[in-house]
Amino acid sequence: MEYKKTLNLPTTQFPMKADLLKKEPEIRKKWEKEQLYERLRKTRADKEKYILHDGPPYPTGELHIGTGLNKILKDFIVRYHTMQGYNVPYVPGWDCHGLPIEHRVMQEVGEERKNLTKPEIRKKCKKYAEKFVKLQKAQFQALGIMGDWEYPYLTFDPQYEAGIIEVFGRLVEKGYIYRSKKPVHWCPNELGQTTLAEAELDYREETKSPSIYVNFKLTDPISNLFKDAGSDGSCIMIWTTTPWTLPANVAIAVHPEHEYAAIRYHNPKTQKKEVTILAHKRIEAVMSSVGITDYQYLGKVQGRLLEGRRYRHPFMDRTGPIVLADYVTLSDGTGCVHTAPGHGQEDYLTGIKYHLPMLSPVDERGNFTAEAGEFTGLNILKDGNDLIVKKLEAVGALLDKKEIVHSYPHCWRCDDPVIFRATEQWFVSLDYDNLRQRVLEEIKRTKWIPSWGESRMAKMVSERPDWCISRQRSWGVPIPAFHCVHCRQAHININTINYVRDKFEKEGADIWFYKDVSFFLPPDTKCSHCGGNQFQKEMDIFDVWFESGSSHHAVLHKRNELSYPADLYLEGTDQHRGWFQLSLLPSVGAWDKAPFKSVLTHGFVVDEQGKKMSKSRGNFISVEDAVKEFGADVLRLWTSSLDYQNDMNVSRNLIVRCSDAYRRIRNTFRYLLSNLYDFDPKVNTIAYEGLPEIDRWALHMTQELIKSVRSAYESLQFHRVFHNIYNFCTVEMSAFYLDILKDRSYTFAKNSEERRAAQTVMYSILLNLVKLSAPIIAHTAEEVWAAIIHKDEDVSSIHLTTFPKEIPIWTDNTLQERWERLINIRTDVAKVLEKMRAAKLIGNSLEASVDLYTENEELWQFLKNYEKDFPMIFIVSEVKLGKNVTSKAVKGELITNLWIEGRVSQHKKCERCWNFRESVGTIKEHPSICTRCVTALQQLC
Repeated sequence: MEYKKTLNLPTTQFPMKADLLKKEPEIRKKWEKEQLYERLRKTRADKEKYILHDGPPYPTGELHIGTGLNKILKDFIVRYHTMQGYNVPYVPGWDCHGLPIEHRVMQEVGEERKNLTKPEIRKKCKKYAEKFVKLQKAQFQALGIMGDWEYPYLTFDPQYEAGIIEVFGRLVEKGYIYRSKKPVHWCPNELGQTTLAEAELDYREETKSPSIYVNFKLTDPISNLFKDAGSDGSCIMIWTTTPWTLPANVAIAVHPEHEYAAIRYHNPKTQKKEVTILAHKRIEAVMSSVGITDYQYLGKVQGRLLEGRRYRHPFMDRTGPIVLADYVTLSDGTGCVHTAPGHGQEDYLTGIKYHLPMLSPVDERGNFTAEAGEFTGLNILKDGNDLIVKKLEAVGALLDKKEIVHSYPHCWRCDDPVIFRATEQWFVSLDYDNLRQRVLEEIKRTKWIPSWGESRMAKMVSERPDWCISRQRSWGVPIPAFHCVHCRQAHININTINYVRDKFEKEGADIWFYKDVSFFLPPDTKCSHCGGNQFQKEMDIFDVWFESGSSHHAVLHKRNELSYPADLYLEGTDQHRGWFQLSLLPSVGAWDKAPFKSVLTHGFVVDEQGKKMSKSRGNFISVEDAVKEFGADVLRLWTSSLDYQNDMNVSRNLIVRCSDAYRRIRNTFRYLLSNLYDFDPKVNTIAYEGLPEIDRWALHMTQELIKSVRSAYESLQFHRVFHNIYNFCTVEMSAFYLDILKDRSYTFAKNSEERRAAQTVMYSILLNLVKLSAPIIAHTAEEVWAAIIHKDEDVSSIHLTTFPKEIPIWTDNTLQERWERLINIRTDVAKVLEKMRAAKLIGNSLEASVDLYTENEELWQFLKNYEKDFPMIFIVSEVKLGKNVTSKAVKGELITNLWIEGRVSQHKKCERCWNFRESVGTIKEHPSICTRCVTALQQLC
């Protein structure tokens, strides 16, 4: 008789074969065919909503692995809350306007761009955006992201554009919008030539700039302040790293409370004795820097006494005043700050205070205008610094020149340095009607994950200037303002804005660029300043951040399935200064509340060395390539394994390691499913009270898993979800419980209570484990669900099920404590067996017999209680207990007072169960098997 044929071996017809790359697209087709997303909306329609609002990426190319990670994190949350019973509509979106797209298009068309009209540029940009929306949509779906892909939000849709206009109208109506000539960050690159938001700046730490000390001759005597200074020829010394801004200098700022000194020194460049003023505390550092060791101290005064004294510009035909400013520091420079209100925010505020001229002699290309005199036409970044330094040297104003390395803002798209340039722009006032303070209060009410996000956002909002929302480009939503032809004043009010909104909602914003101005104005519109009736359209467009920042209204307010405010915004940490902040400002201004209840931020994806990923470095990983190589669920599992609060290292090698973790989890599912092929829970379930203690321990550990995983999902700590599930599968199940169950599952009689008990527990583990894993490995969980013969919920998809809840009566902490002790004993025994295996005394652990010794009475009683279970727990053929420790026994490492001796079994091997038992050969009809197997065979007859 072939005894192996009588074993309860796992079914060989199990469908979960390792063919992930082929299986995943089939599963997604199933979801699409069965309209899974739509079914979830119907089944959860009357449930409480949970809204995760999607931050729109730019459709400018194939997806980076970091963008894929962002969407996967969102999908974890959507799927988990859906299984929790919430109604969780998820509407993905794309930020389809703006410089990133226009920049790419202009690069592609090359020299042709010089001849293109705005409507032609817009047409090309829209076509480009549509192309990559389609591509990225397919790549997001390949990751298993569940959402309303049929109706995403696109910022160039007419309905969305109308929503932007409504937000703007609300802000105009409430008084936050104004137009002014102010210095803004400006990109002079040919493909830019527009203002830039703070979020569009990339600060380069290794920027080289000239560092110069310049003397400005005072026109007012200072002998009344410094008696030994003389009656004329005195100077005030400034320091700057932007010589190109000197043509716009109109003042020099000093701190009212700092002390300023006059010194007399020999100028090695002019070979003359000179007197100059600088901060008292900076004398030594400055003199050392310029190489002057011989100087005479002439006294000191407080900065406020210098206010109003005038100086002559070194090379421009003008004079300027000394003014007071609290922002002047003594950390570097001379403590006397060159002030050009047209080229700096602090300078601008000082200019407002003192009614200074707002000079900005630089055009949109970064070239000097006629206001710069002899420098007209020169490019400030290419030639300006060098030529102005030479001019200063020629007129005897330059004291010293060096080169420094410092941080300087660059355009995030063209990588060129940006400049501060005063131009007429549209702004949102942060201090009108106490908006800034109200925003700060909303920041406090918001839950920030991690918690430090609150202080970071509060600091940014506290320190930021008014928001410049206008851009001088073609691809975007035009600002619905008009300018009176007669008085040149801006004409803007809620009536004209709503009139434009209605036009855009019907025909789209493109019409602004080819329809006559009269089409956009209500009949009989008059200028509120002069009564004129002729107007020109504003040709600036909105900052793309104003567009995406309006999504709280254009999407959350406008779509019935959504709600405002959202429960969660989730993006990278750079969005504190980007989408988070620039959604918060208009939302509080327009509707008096934040657009979100909580905000989660994650770090950046970097390579193994911590470097930023880019195609030029060769470390770029696209979503498409990663999915083709590893499959979506491996990428999803890898994402879940990361602590997203920090920057996250990624490489193909790191994902390969996660592939191994995926296989271990998948194999746990395979094992469970393959051993339940003949289990019908309605017929074969063993009541909890009738389960062996080890099975009740397994159920307890499953409850602990449910509790820990639910907690991790709720706190959005997905790396804890991963580690809990992975450890449960590999340590508690595969390496322990399931390993022990093999003997009972395979060799006991098919319908024996012991085997059915094991199946009862494996069935419970399977159901709970697949549901706990479903938000993470969405495809694999669906595959497992399809393979379960007897489901506990009559639904076709795992994602239509409900998330597991603990069963309190299955939680037994006392039982867990006992089995933790038994597992430690097993670990000590395993070390002894491993030494026997290394010495080639045994191969399989069933070839061994184990003797346990202790002289401790409490431990002895504990061991006696489990004596009959030890062969099963240790997976050996025989275990004996004793109190008299032999010389061959080894002391346990984890359990004190325990000694272990391993021996090669002297019994014969059972051909059916492979145990070495004394009973083998004692039954005449079955001489090669043990009595336990004989009993199992008899139950088959």
